[in-house]
Amino acid sequence: MKTVLIIGMGRFGHHLTNNMISLGNEVMIVDKDESRLEDLTKLISNIKIGDCTNEDVLRSFGVANFDICFVCIGTNFQSSLEITSLLKELGAKYVISQATRDIHAKFLLKNGADEVIYPNRDSAEKLAIRVSNDNLYDYVELDNEYSIYEIPALRQWLGKTIKQTNVRAAFHVYIIGIKKEYKTDFLPSVDYVFNVEDHLLVIGKKKDVDMILKCMS
Repeated sequence: MKTVLIIGMGRFGHHLTNNMISLGNEVMIVDKDESRLEDLTKLISNIKIGDCTNEDVLRSFGVANFDICFVCIGTNFQSSLEITSLLKELGAKYVISQATRDIHAKFLLKNGADEVIYPNRDSAEKLAIRVSNDNLYDYVELDNEYSIYEIPALRQWLGKTIKQTNVRAAFHVYIIGIKKEYKTDFLPSVDYVFNVEDHLLVIGKKKDVDMILKCMS
């Protein structure tokens, strides 16, 4: 579970809020327009109304206490830039800001954003799943059951081969690739030895990959 601050309740902010809550995270939402918050009052109790370009308003939220702060403002780039910068000045641990253009992304990254996302409904769902688990680097949904996940190797696998760990039988997933920095070895041999730097590309059902991720926590 992560503690999350989401600033800006436009379409993307709404989707992100719903997904973060469904994954069991502790969420606070903020917008200066009260009408954008009304439909969320039954879903979440930690709701604030305020202009986050005001440093005193932002300071009052205790931004340094959140694991992640999201800036989901797509219609006013100046405000997004100011809020992103203020969050970092006030000690925010990790800031993810919304951008609509590449030039906006560059300015946001230069002014405090740790990560920039380009919003749509699908990316809100994907982003919520990814940031809710430190051991899930990325994933690609294939259908309602199967996805490809990028995860680290379990500690007990290190120094052993794929054959020795028998990952397929133990967790019902298939290892389709091993990523190392900028290179990916697809369909690795069963004699491949796991090491700590490996990012594994596995294909399987969510419930089976969740079992692996639980073993890492």
